[in-house]
Amino acid sequence: MKQIFFITRRLFLGVFSLSIGASALTGAPWPQYRGLNSDGKTAEKISTKWPAAGPKEVWKSPMSAGFSSLTVGGGAAFTQISRMVEGANQEVLLAVDAASGKELWTYPLGPTKFEGGGDSGAEGNTGGDGPRSTPSYDGGRVYVMSAKLKLVCLDAKTGKQVWTRDLMKENAGRNISWLNAASPLIEGDLVFVAGGGEGQALLGIHKLTGAVVWKGQDDKMTHATPVAATVLGVRQVIFFTQTGLVAVVPASGEVLWRHDFLYKVSTAASPVVAGDVVYCSAGYTVGAGTVKITKESGKLKATELWRKPGKLMNHWSTPVFKDGYLYGMFGFKEYGSCPLKCVDLMTGDEVWSQPGFGPGNVTLADDKLVVLGDAGQLVVVEASPKAYTELARAKVVAGKCWSTPTVSDGKVFVRSTQEGVCVDVGPRIAVR
Repeated sequence: MKQIFFITRRLFLGVFSLSIGASALTGAPWPQYRGLNSDGKTAEKISTKWPAAGPKEVWKSPMSAGFSSLTVGGGAAFTQISRMVEGANQEVLLAVDAASGKELWTYPLGPTKFEGGGDSGAEGNTGGDGPRSTPSYDGGRVYVMSAKLKLVCLDAKTGKQVWTRDLMKENAGRNISWLNAASPLIEGDLVFVAGGGEGQALLGIHKLTGAVVWKGQDDKMTHATPVAATVLGVRQVIFFTQTGLVAVVPASGEVLWRHDFLYKVSTAASPVVAGDVVYCSAGYTVGAGTVKITKESGKLKATELWRKPGKLMNHWSTPVFKDGYLYGMFGFKEYGSCPLKCVDLMTGDEVWSQPGFGPGNVTLADDKLVVLGDAGQLVVVEASPKAYTELARAKVVAGKCWSTPTVSDGKVFVRSTQEGVCVDVGPRIAVR
């Protein structure tokens, strides 16, 4: 009888372990640029024990020119590409099945001539051209901002338009050189974008109707996507404009705090929020800096901690933050060679540096850095200030990669100017 009990208990534990494994492999969603919380992080654990040939390829599909990243939601993956439609090269929203890579539907956003990214080749600044914004997914709908500041909401299953707003025509829009690259941020019931004219430069738009809930400020837009964060108990949306950092109340657009920051040519990396400290950086000799947010008489105030002109430049690669340190690509126009660095957030001091990545991007999965180099190399690195410790590496995609790796459901979704790929990096659960 006792033996039967132990056998039954062992079987139960085995089934329980399988259940835990299945649960563990059901990853957090990745519904918008830089993830659920727009911070480039996920709690998912990933395996670093890859075969010599690299992680298992789930699918690979052609994806014509573009620097847009992939978002995942509702069983599909979404990105923006360039494609010939009705005899013209158009910016196109593409939906593919997340499990197979099979094309589900497309939605043309209009003819667009992108400039500045190059049209051929795989080296230097000629890695292909195309859309740079990333779609957002929420509640069965997809939200996309075109290069020409057209914000569109579509049904995620069918690709049919729900509503659209043309910021150029309806909000006195002021576009930017190389056109829009920022992605729509969804927070609560609103979609947040920049690009309007004077008095309506920043916009909070109702995600279900497309109606403007609030508009304000005169800040000219940049290529940087805004972020949502809670600082000192106050929820806020932080824009990185040509004036600098500006934080607003999500529901009303009321300004909570501002901090001036230099602008030259292009600001493309998003702000990084770490508790009560906000980091920002730009290329073109601008450099990086941090501010500390404090509360005085119930109002928030930003005070500069440090600034390093011409140093720690993030061209368009937004770092991730973990336990007091920033990890990311710090460099400017160092194609094929830009280093991955670890930087002390509070001082701006470089802790370690590893060259050879180019201006790709980094995602933090649990305590591992998922690094995408600009030549399509996917590398897993320990997120530790002690040293650069590489755990896994594989060439997973051809073409130029100036996009951000997406981690969802035990898989990494990556795209380049030529193709998209999904690889399996889920943890292997052993049943004992």
